Amino acid sequence: MHLSTFRTFRSWLLIALASVLVAPAAAQPLPVVASFSVLADLVRVVGGSHVEVTSLVAPNSDAHVFDPTPADAKRLANAKLVVINGLGFEGWMDRLIKSSGYRGSVVVASRGIKTIQEAAGHGHQHGHSHSHAADPHAWQNPLNIKQYVQNIRVALAAAKPEAAQEFEQRATAYSRELDALDQSIRERFKAIPVAQRRIITSHDAFGYFAAAYNVKFYPLQGLSTGSEPSAADVVRIIDQIKKNKVTAIFVENISDSRVLERLTKESGARIGGTLYADALSEPGTAMDTYLKMIEHNAATIIKGLSPRQ
Repeated sequence: MHLSTFRTFRSWLLIALASVLVAPAAAQPLPVVASFSVLADLVRVVGGSHVEVTSLVAPNSDAHVFDPTPADAKRLANAKLVVINGLGFEGWMDRLIKSSGYRGSVVVASRGIKTIQEAAGHGHQHGHSHSHAADPHAWQNPLNIKQYVQNIRVALAAAKPEAAQEFEQRATAYSRELDALDQSIRERFKAIPVAQRRIITSHDAFGYFAAAYNVKFYPLQGLSTGSEPSAADVVRIIDQIKKNKVTAIFVENISDSRVLERLTKESGARIGGTLYADALSEPGTAMDTYLKMIEHNAATIIKGLSPRQ
């Protein structure tokens, strides 16, 4: 073989081998760790088949009391990207990052959000450090999620530039869904007079929803989320309902039917149902995506506030 021909052949062979070696790496999904299930869902929406997402806090679990394990540190160490809410929501994250040795990018999904102040007299103990400053539960307004999605899109595009165009297309399509959901909720709330949009909830995490749709949420005062209320608690709840002219209550930790019957009988308010605040449900169940969660919360609140048929 002629020397120049051999060199040309060798060059093409090296290029071909390089392509074979690089292609599988490029085709591998990007390992991403999200702090909790809502963010994991958003990463899947934007990333599609290009990402493999793990949620540190499992579905139906409370991020406020999450206690990371060595297995969580290992998940973080193996990730190429970490996505957190920020605003002090994950008070345990800095410690976990340090213990894991993770040195990659950390995406703060809430960056750029117009925050609101957390309500004074918080009814339960958080495991994080925001302490009545900025309310971290910004995902309760679906329009805020448009900013979350853009922050995630930018980070994914930087980590996997060959898929940047698809990330942009998916983010744009999802933002349209968020706009449509927001508009639908606003239209349905028009049937409820503003003066009647008063509810009590056992979880003070709906400030952004309240601000977006002009609903007044009253968190229960002094009620433990881990046990049934005492007789004194029930009296206090009834007084709170009457004082604030509340028409619906969403008290997720009360399962005793006798307590619920007394609350409705003596206060005149109805039991509104269960609202999802900080976690999605298990995959394959009713509230396993962000869109389903917000639609459920809105529909449940509107039904609870609507006149009895």
